[in-house]
Amino acid sequence: MDSFTSSKQPLSHGLAPIITIALLYLITTLATQSLATRVQPQVNNTNTQVIKKTCGVTLYPKLCFKSLSSYSVSIQTSPYELASAALSVTLKRAKTASDRLSTLSRRRNLGSREVGAIKDCLENMEDSVDELQKSIMAMVDLDGPEFEIKMGNVLTWVSAALTDEDTCMDGFKAQGISMEIKGIIRGFIVNVSHLTSNALAIINSLSST
Repeated sequence: MDSFTSSKQPLSHGLAPIITIALLYLITTLATQSLATRVQPQVNNTNTQVIKKTCGVTLYPKLCFKSLSSYSVSIQTSPYELASAALSVTLKRAKTASDRLSTLSRRRNLGSREVGAIKDCLENMEDSVDELQKSIMAMVDLDGPEFEIKMGNVLTWVSAALTDEDTCMDGFKAQGISMEIKGIIRGFIVNVSHLTSNALAIINSLSST
């Protein structure tokens, strides 16, 4: 009986260090996860506060924050990243609007004035997309002695894009265009126009700092 008991003791002593190491690892892991949980919301909160503050210079701050808040991780606290994100969101919506206009233009029951107005609007939106693309490309390379010239070009292109969108809407104020078509076009363009206005305000604030 004594020999059996003594043969078990080395096994117990051998397990003790392993259990201790396992417990230390578990405690360290839980502490790290707890710290990460506490720190991460603070970082995200800082990022979103920067977005909210910047959106305060726009005409449509709620739309601005809603459209950009999901980019908080990539934006961090960089005003340049925020401006680029605003342009990217606007370009995406402008492309979608242009595609929907193209589909609408093939509708069979359109009147002649509706066909003409949609065609003109589509051309305006294609110009708007082109100008927004140029702006995004320019935002990538703003550094250097020509900063003011490059920023001036970006402001010019975004302003032109906004004018194109407004011109598109103006084309549907004429007689002979149904309320249904006016409503559809408004649904396509107004949101894009508001996003473009916001992007312009953000870039303008960036250029004046």
